[in-house]
Amino acid sequence: MNIYGNYEKYLEMILESFSKDVYALNEEHKNKTGYKLFEHFISRIKTNESMIEKCERKDLEPTTYNALKEIKDAIGVRIVCGFVDDIYTLVNMFKKMKNIKVVEEKDYILNVKPNGYRSYHIILEIITEYPDCENNDMGRYYIEIQLRTIAMDSWASLEHQMKYKKNISNHERITKELKRCADELASCDLNMQTIRNLIEESDSNENIIS
Repeated sequence: MNIYGNYEKYLEMILESFSKDVYALNEEHKNKTGYKLFEHFISRIKTNESMIEKCERKDLEPTTYNALKEIKDAIGVRIVCGFVDDIYTLVNMFKKMKNIKVVEEKDYILNVKPNGYRSYHIILEIITEYPDCENNDMGRYYIEIQLRTIAMDSWASLEHQMKYKKNISNHERITKELKRCADELASCDLNMQTIRNLIEESDSNENIIS
C-alpha cells in the first residue's frame, strides 16, 4: 500500500521547485548584503511507512486524504542558519512568496520549550499546478519547515538521540544539563548576532564617511 497514491510523484516536484526558490532567495540576499541566509538546507519526503505509522499514532485512518491534508508534514524541510535574525528574515520572505500561505507557525525561539528546545516551526500551504486528492486542478499541498541556528540544531540533534536511549541512569541530571547547555548556546547565538550587527554598523559608517 502506498499511502500517497497517485500523488506521490507531485511531492518530489513540489519540493524540488520550492528548494530552487529558497536557494534563489539565498543567492539574491548574499549578493545584496554579503551574507548567506542559511548554512544548510535539509529536506525529505516522509516515507510511506513513517506516514502510515503517524496516522495510526494520531488515530487517523491511513488514507491518502489524511496523509496529505490532515497531516501536513509529508514534505519536510530543515533550514540551519548562521544567525537568529536570518531565521526571521526567511520567515518574512516565505510569507511574501507567490501562491504560498502560512497556515501555522510556532516560535520556540521567543517561547522556549521547558526542556530548552528552540526552533521556529512554520507550515506553508502551496497552491500548485498539480492535482490533489480533493480533485482540485490547482492542488494545495503542505510543507513543514523548521528553522534553527547551528547551535540550536546541534542541541536538538543531541537531545533527539537521548530520547531513544533506554535505561539511562541520572536521567534528571542529564535533563538539567541539557537545559543548561541550551541556555548557554542561546546566549552564544545572541553574542554572535551582536557581533555581526556591530560589523554591519561599522561597514555602514565607513560607507557614509567615504
